[in-house]
Amino acid sequence: MQSPPIESYRGWWTIPYFSCKTRRWLISYSVNVKPLDVRPGVREFISIDIDISRLEVNQCDTLTQNHNDEFEAASSNQIAFFKGTHKCHMDTTQCVYRGPGSRVNQNGVGAGWTKGAYVCKCRQGFYSIRHHLTGFEGILVEAAWKEMRENKSDSYEKVFLCLRCAPGCARCKGPEPCLATYNWPFRISLLAVSIFCAFGTIVLVAYMYQHRKLKVFKVASPIFLSITLLGCALMYLEMAAIFPVLDMYSCIATKWTRHMGFCVSYTALLMKTWRVSLTYRVKSAHKVKLTDKQLLQWMVPILLVMLIYLGTWTVSAPPYAEVIADNHDLKFYQCSYNWWDHSLAIGEILFLAWGIKVCYNVRNAESLFNEARLISYAIYNIAAVNITMIAIHLLIFPRAGPDIKYLLGFLRTQLSTSVTVFLVFGPKVIRVLRGQGDQWDSRARARGVTASFSLNGIGLVPEETTDLYQENEELKEEIQKLAARIEFMKIVHMEMHNRHIKPKLGGYFNAHGHSHGHPSAGQSPIAKSSTASFILKQTAVERGATAAAAAAVEDSTFPSGSLHRARRSEMLKERKAEREKEREKEWNKNKEQEKSRASGEKV
Repeated sequence: MQSPPIESYRGWWTIPYFSCKTRRWLISYSVNVKPLDVRPGVREFISIDIDISRLEVNQCDTLTQNHNDEFEAASSNQIAFFKGTHKCHMDTTQCVYRGPGSRVNQNGVGAGWTKGAYVCKCRQGFYSIRHHLTGFEGILVEAAWKEMRENKSDSYEKVFLCLRCAPGCARCKGPEPCLATYNWPFRISLLAVSIFCAFGTIVLVAYMYQHRKLKVFKVASPIFLSITLLGCALMYLEMAAIFPVLDMYSCIATKWTRHMGFCVSYTALLMKTWRVSLTYRVKSAHKVKLTDKQLLQWMVPILLVMLIYLGTWTVSAPPYAEVIADNHDLKFYQCSYNWWDHSLAIGEILFLAWGIKVCYNVRNAESLFNEARLISYAIYNIAAVNITMIAIHLLIFPRAGPDIKYLLGFLRTQLSTSVTVFLVFGPKVIRVLRGQGDQWDSRARARGVTASFSLNGIGLVPEETTDLYQENEELKEEIQKLAARIEFMKIVHMEMHNRHIKPKLGGYFNAHGHSHGHPSAGQSPIAKSSTASFILKQTAVERGATAAAAAAVEDSTFPSGSLHRARRSEMLKERKAEREKEREKEWNKNKEQEKSRASGEKV
């Protein structure tokens, strides 16, 4: 090996050789030097021996080493020419250099000048059954590579190659799976049931809108019933969000469908029950009537709080899919849980506690179609199912597999949402199918349920539209009848319990003239009862009562007892005839007035 020209001198390098005398690895540089006095045939020779025992032959790549001070100090003795000449498989293995301190040859000389002073170790995500921990010796790899080049053996491609781990394994020792397997037919069947239930709730909304004028739906606030069904549909869609292998987007969809659906449906049910609670506990004589519009104004802020919370959560710290292990140390993805979940869980538990308190307050309240009690049962069921499922997840199945967790989510959705739909809407649909949807609950009528206890505040809607003017006139007549009866009872009781008082001439009981013939007749209650009808009739007419009211007063003053039955029947006939005559007179009078009006119009 010739050296580069230095002026007029040319020399050469020897190959590295081991000096047995000095027990060193040496390399020599030799050069011919011309003497100062130029004499023919005379030459001078200079040879320089360089100790290269401390130099190292590192065949590994530079990029595989860590760039720190310790590495820089070690690589200063390494010959850069040999970098990257290792024979490890680049895709599955990586070269790890072993310096002189790690192995010594048979002569006791450092192994810095040894070819194949490295180990081929499997990369992360790969494994080797034969040499998993130690790796493949570089000397053997070099020999196998040389045999492959000479077409003598293919062991280089078969033996000194690492295999890829199972999907999801960062490190492995064999082909065993690291990820939990998903039972897709089982999950698809559960998803199909959930999608069918969500579609069924939408169909139920359309069915209720079609029959919204029926009493069974009209008194139960169709607006809140529709809102409840929409919330149930959102909760059913949670099963679609957690169906695939979870990632950040599916976790966000899971949080929104679960919590927003719960808030919408549960708040709608709670508002209906709260209206019954407020009207049931009122102590005022005035009727408390809460309309759907007022309840919606109270419901909107609750939904806004949930929207703001979920939106802030999604923007600032969106949930992600984290890797957890089941009982068999098989890994799978699950949505992360942090203080956002814990805070929302505490808020929902307090919300459930408030709903339970409201339901407890209305436990004895009567409502149309027994809806308040059914809604209370639904709220109790929602609280019990959610608390039970939380306990199962934390205590019984903390390390359950993905299919078990999916099944638990399905059971929670069905036991809370489906049971709510059946309790609230099942009896209504059954009544409509039986043809009783436009009929009042006979038991509610018997219990005297009023508007205060109906879930929309309208109470028992009349069968037919009534004339308000006619209704007011009838109420006036009833009041006048009651006033006349009270006046009569005052007079009768005063005369009965004060017999020493003599009736005055021209008084109530002398006006009819029955007490003059018999002194004792004025003191007899029977006589007073028989003579009082004329007086009360006269009093009622003087106070402005109609003829029907005066007749009703007379009916209330009939004497009772077996001695007066005959007389009573005669008086009833006479008074009935008088009423018919009065009605006939009024009819003739009205007819004459109509004729006079018609003649006036013709003129």
